[in-house]
Amino acid sequence: MLKNSPFYAGIAVDDTAKAKAFYGDALGVFGVIDVGNGLLALQATNGYSVLLYPKPGHVPAAHTVLNFPVDDIDSAVDQLAEAGVVFERYDEGPLKTNEKGIATPGPKQAWFKDPAGNILSVIEQ
Repeated sequence: MLKNSPFYAGIAVDDTAKAKAFYGDALGVFGVIDVGNGLLALQATNGYSVLLYPKPGHVPAAHTVLNFPVDDIDSAVDQLAEAGVVFERYDEGPLKTNEKGIATPGPKQAWFKDPAGNILSVIEQ
């Protein structure tokens, strides 16, 4: 029944104006489109999209909700940090990060939060 449905994911935010500025300006997402009624669509170059919707009393999830694959994580982290993105630091466990916030071994990955507190990451392909 749904095999031809062009499904998409949704992420709640507490302030769509802040989300629009963060995703469009700080992160430089390909397309941040106002679709009306306070909704934003994040569009990737591969055709995927994510809906950002306002939710009063929003409480962010305790897990990563969106991953951005990159070719060179060190360069991506540097550029995002220059744009004001603050990376999470984990001092122990399997996600232990270096001074830039990049976790290894395994796929190199670095986590950060959007203005609503949602956890995002860049991950080296």
